[in-house]
Amino acid sequence: MYSFRLFHRVSLIAAAVLGFVIATIGQAAAEWYPEQPVKLVIMAGEGGGADKMARRFIKIINDEEMSPVPFEPVNMPGNSGGDALQFMKANTGNPNLVMVTLNSFFTTPLRQPKLGIDITTFAPIARMAEDTFLLWVTKDSGISNLDQFIKQASAKGPQWLMAGTGKGGEDNLLTNLLNQTYSLKMAYKPFKGGGAVAKELVEAKANSTVNNPSEQDKYYRQGKSRPIAAFTPERLDQYPDVPTFAELGKDMTYFMQRSIVGPPGLSPDVIAFYQEIFQAVYESKEWQDYMNSNSLRGEFATGDTLMNYWISGKEAHRKILAETKAVN
Repeated sequence: MYSFRLFHRVSLIAAAVLGFVIATIGQAAAEWYPEQPVKLVIMAGEGGGADKMARRFIKIINDEEMSPVPFEPVNMPGNSGGDALQFMKANTGNPNLVMVTLNSFFTTPLRQPKLGIDITTFAPIARMAEDTFLLWVTKDSGISNLDQFIKQASAKGPQWLMAGTGKGGEDNLLTNLLNQTYSLKMAYKPFKGGGAVAKELVEAKANSTVNNPSEQDKYYRQGKSRPIAAFTPERLDQYPDVPTFAELGKDMTYFMQRSIVGPPGLSPDVIAFYQEIFQAVYESKEWQDYMNSNSLRGEFATGDTLMNYWISGKEAHRKILAETKAVN
C-alpha cells in the first residue's frame, strides 16, 4: 500500500518561524519597486490549473493596484517545465521576473539532471495553495465508481488512454501509481496543459484523466465529466459524493504545490516586495473565494518555511519517481 503524503500542514514550530518571517518583512517594508512590467512565468500551457491561478493572481494585483507596474503572464510549458526553469536560471538576478510553479518544479530537475537546476537557489517568495487531484471519466462512459473503472481499464489494457500534461508530470506519476496499485496497463498520452487534457477527455480522445477541480469544473457543470475518486485525505466539499482512495482501501494522497518563486540571486529588498504583494493577494477575499470554490487548501508560507517545504517535496518526489519507475 502506498501513502504519498507529500506535504504536511505547517507544524507549530514552522508556524512560529513563518510568523517571525512575516513580521520581519512587515517591519522592513520593501525599499525596491519595479519600474517596468513584471513577467509572471507559468511553467504550463494556457487553460490549466496553473494558468488559471496565475491569471487570477495577475487580475487581483492589477485590479487592486498592489504594484506600481502591471504584472503580465508568460506561458512556458515546454519540456515539462524545463524551459521555464532554464529561463529563470538564465535570468539570475532579474528583479522583474517571478514564476508560478507546479510539482514539475520538483520532478523535472530530478528526471533531467543535465538541466543543471538546483531549486534551492531560487527565491522562496510565497506558497499560495496546495491543489487537489481527482480521477475523472466521461459521464457517458458507464463508469460511476472505482470498481467499474478498474474493470474497464483492466479489460482494455494498453488501449485504455490516460490523458496527461507531460512525461514525468504529476498526472504521469499518478497514472503509474494507479497502474502499479491496481495491476493495470493504461497508456499515458500527453497533451499541452491541464485545460487541453480536460477537453480531450470530453471529446473522447482519452478514456480518463487525473485533473485538478479548476481544470474540469466547466465540463463537470455541463454534465460531461464525472469524478470517481479523490487523491485527498478527506472528501472535498465541492464533491461531497466522491470518495477518497483511502476510503476505497488505498491510501493515495497527493497535492500540487502552487508557489511563487523568483530567479536565483534576488536581493532581499526585491524578495520583500514580492512577498508583501503575494501575501496581500493570499489574504484578499477574491483569492480566498477562489480557493474555496476550487478545492484548494494550504496556508501562506514564505522564506525558510517555504524552502524547507521545497526540500521535503523534492525528496518525496525522488522516492515516488523511483518506486513508480518513472525516473526516465
